Amino acid sequence: MDIIIVNLYIFIVGIVFGSFFNVCIFRIPEGISISRPPSHCMSCNTRLKPIDLIPVLSYLMSGRKCRYCYEKISSRYAIVELITGLLFLTVFMLYGISTSTIYYLVLVSLLIIITFIDIDYFIIPDKILVFGAIFSMIFNLLFKEIPVKDSILGVFICGGSVWIIVLLIEFVIKKECMGGGDIKLFAMLGFYMGVKNGLLTALLSVYVGAVYGICVIIISRIKGKEYNSVIPYGPFISIGALITILCGKQLLELYFSMVI
Repeated sequence: MDIIIVNLYIFIVGIVFGSFFNVCIFRIPEGISISRPPSHCMSCNTRLKPIDLIPVLSYLMSGRKCRYCYEKISSRYAIVELITGLLFLTVFMLYGISTSTIYYLVLVSLLIIITFIDIDYFIIPDKILVFGAIFSMIFNLLFKEIPVKDSILGVFICGGSVWIIVLLIEFVIKKECMGGGDIKLFAMLGFYMGVKNGLLTALLSVYVGAVYGICVIIISRIKGKEYNSVIPYGPFISIGALITILCGKQLLELYFSMVI
């Protein structure tokens, strides 16, 4: 019973943070303060009351519409909140009450914000990457979650190797294949997660992106539509990082057991 209550509490904390992440996703790319002005309806600019700000429930109780102007509210807000709640709960169940849980919850939070910003704006803001790097550095100096040497090597090996590969591909195909924000995200993840987990994230992101691309091409051909090759890569990197956080150790052990 106690475990159920704790897990429910973590999930609720997660959806509350997810509500805040929705603010970050919209305001950071627009250069708007995440604290001012207070939350308001995007259609009628009416300031929202506490009853309007209950994660997920307010969306459902209002009939998915603004209570003041009756404009339809995007389901994306509730989706972000639910995803955050579920990921917070999953990380907590995996790492328990530990510094690792705090460390990876912060990274999960950054990845959620990065993913949806990249989907909407095709950018990955530098300020989020800088925040992640600074937090990782301070946290590791205090709690030694990742060895400092491993973090530093992670920047150059993960970020540097991706940068070199991208340069070679672009030299051959004569066009941009990956944005600078994606390369910097790989570098930040290498710093945050270390060399092995950073490289695993890069590899998994390629697989996830390839599966997505194949599915889109097949669906486009079935529908007789032209395939749009311009897609944000940040979500694939984030998914790769999430897989690494949740089961990277098992994947690496499986790989080395097959190789050795």
